[in-house]
Amino acid sequence: MKFGVVVFPGSNCDQDTYQALQQVTGQQVEYIWHKETKLGNYDGIILPGGFSYGDYLRAGAIARFSKIMPSIINFARSGGLVLGICNGFQILLESGLLPGTMMKNRTLQFICKDVYVKIEQNTTPFTLDYEKNQVITLPIAHSEGNYYTDPKTLEELEINGQIIFRYVSPEGKVEEEWNPNGSLHNIAGIANKEGNVVGLMPHPERNVDSLIGDGMGARVFSSMVNWHHRKG
Repeated sequence: MKFGVVVFPGSNCDQDTYQALQQVTGQQVEYIWHKETKLGNYDGIILPGGFSYGDYLRAGAIARFSKIMPSIINFARSGGLVLGICNGFQILLESGLLPGTMMKNRTLQFICKDVYVKIEQNTTPFTLDYEKNQVITLPIAHSEGNYYTDPKTLEELEINGQIIFRYVSPEGKVEEEWNPNGSLHNIAGIANKEGNVVGLMPHPERNVDSLIGDGMGARVFSSMVNWHHRKG
């Protein structure tokens, strides 16, 4: 499997993501510069975290117009695996590949800490290696992670099983006190209807080694490889 990690001006998790993919999957990984207009022969694309274009206007709002984005949108709409992490999630929302928008945290403060996240769906290409309802620890680091959408879309996300990750208590309970940013229904990550595009605010690439955590973020990336191999 061949991964591409997109680099925008202001990306700051591209090297972490590159390193995590190599360490966890042992697969081929390449950087993709935002000025490229065509994608190479990739099997999975990662939009990493950071502050693309300084997050001016809104987080991800300018990156959505990068030269590389039309190719990524076509890749996603053709069934290719696309994962957006933090700022990458915000770019997927701005580009229309995922529904909804991201507002500033309800505290209006930047939040950097570990949170508990429940795996709501373990049948996606990004969560195959988890148990359903498994609670893991992942770090967050953002100021605009307050997911919002209209009531109809929110209902569809719930009914269709498109909510993949949710902020919870250590016991897996969906309670407001464990919601770090005010996100609707404690949403930490969602998928498109087809399941091949996922965005999540926590950073799995920062928890792939047991030296600095439980290493459970690694399974996001190993799931992508296992899904690819199963698909053949």
